[in-house]
Amino acid sequence: MTELIAASTPPKVEVTEEQIQTALKVFFSKLSAAEVSAAQSCVRCGLCADSCHYHLSDAETASMPTYKLNLALAVFKRHFTWMGLIFPGFVGAKKLDQAMLEEWVDTLYGRCSMCGRCTINCTSGINIPAIVRAARSAMAAIGMVPKELQSTVNAAVESGNNMAIPQADWLDTLSWIEEELQAEMGDETIKIPIDQPGKRLLYTVNPREPKFYPLSLLAAAKIFHAAGESWTFSSQFYDVTNYGLFSGDDAHAGLISGHLQEARKKLGAEILVLGECGHGYSANRWDAAQWNREEQDAPILSVIEILHQYLSQGRIRVNPQLIQKRVTLHDPCNLVRHGGIIEEQRDILKLAVSDFVEMIPNRQKNFCCGGGGGQLSMTRFSKRRLAAGKVKADQIRSTSAKVVVTPCHNCVDQLSELNREYKLGVEIKSIVEIVGDALVLPGKG
Repeated sequence: MTELIAASTPPKVEVTEEQIQTALKVFFSKLSAAEVSAAQSCVRCGLCADSCHYHLSDAETASMPTYKLNLALAVFKRHFTWMGLIFPGFVGAKKLDQAMLEEWVDTLYGRCSMCGRCTINCTSGINIPAIVRAARSAMAAIGMVPKELQSTVNAAVESGNNMAIPQADWLDTLSWIEEELQAEMGDETIKIPIDQPGKRLLYTVNPREPKFYPLSLLAAAKIFHAAGESWTFSSQFYDVTNYGLFSGDDAHAGLISGHLQEARKKLGAEILVLGECGHGYSANRWDAAQWNREEQDAPILSVIEILHQYLSQGRIRVNPQLIQKRVTLHDPCNLVRHGGIIEEQRDILKLAVSDFVEMIPNRQKNFCCGGGGGQLSMTRFSKRRLAAGKVKADQIRSTSAKVVVTPCHNCVDQLSELNREYKLGVEIKSIVEIVGDALVLPGKG
């Protein structure tokens, strides 16, 4: 573990030729033939520019997805194609050197949330986020991940969660939540299950919930109790997030996702349930098997899917009259565009609130809020991140909604900042919180 962390620590000196060769080797290894072939079919049509919240906010050339693509592709051409080796100027090939690596950091980390909206608007279907992550992997291999992002990864590796919350604090929070649940339900026998073996569900959460949004934990516990669910928390590994996805370091990413599988297997839970985190869903549901070279041996579901099942099966009831304010929905990129969880949250909101209105555009065509790709952790790019978020702020304002709901706590944080920055005057809530607010408790209502 120590070796993994040391290998990704940003260097204090200029990169060496040996490091450059290491970066090139990793970069090449992360690119498939299909991705490279598609990337070289870019026709410079410019449609991707209008799809990117960064370019829409600043109109800078460096923010255009095609620029980011070709910034990485130029290096591939120079080092891995004969035309690039012989006629670099003719094909736009460029060497990977100190200056290029620094531009990669600023552009491929600092101007991209890897949201994927450019890809669905690309006439050639180029997977630009995959190319960007390949370049990030190259930088991770030689310690050029922005230190703020790397520190978040390191915290998860060292402590088991990305906020380095001590286990005692996590357990204290759950104890307080248990007392609140008992008071709300009027039943002192109710317990928050921790490390209970043989349960159906192991529930994982974003550590920002125990740190800043404990009422989200209370809402989930209330819902599970109302549904008569067999479930448990893990006292050690409960963090659904995985910033290794954003840093580009597959070794760290695989280790972090492996923690959750380790907890599930140890406790013998049937299903790993991923709390409200877009990239956490994408990382653990789709990418972890590749990082760790092992097949999933148990179902992995989003809590949104679980809530949808409860409502569809009549295991819980909600009263939409309890939520009268107009509600709109922000679609997290990794949950929706990359993850395929699209209609479930809409079905839930249509049942749980009185006035639901869609943002335009929505679903797979939604605009990124700006908090993905590790942007929330990289404070050096915060001004750029907030400026790029104006696209989402304008979307929210046009709905006249008073409540913005999103099934992702990273999005909750970014939307909360946009709420303050652009004076939107809205409440930001998660799906679990909304269902908890509208829940009809057993024996009541």
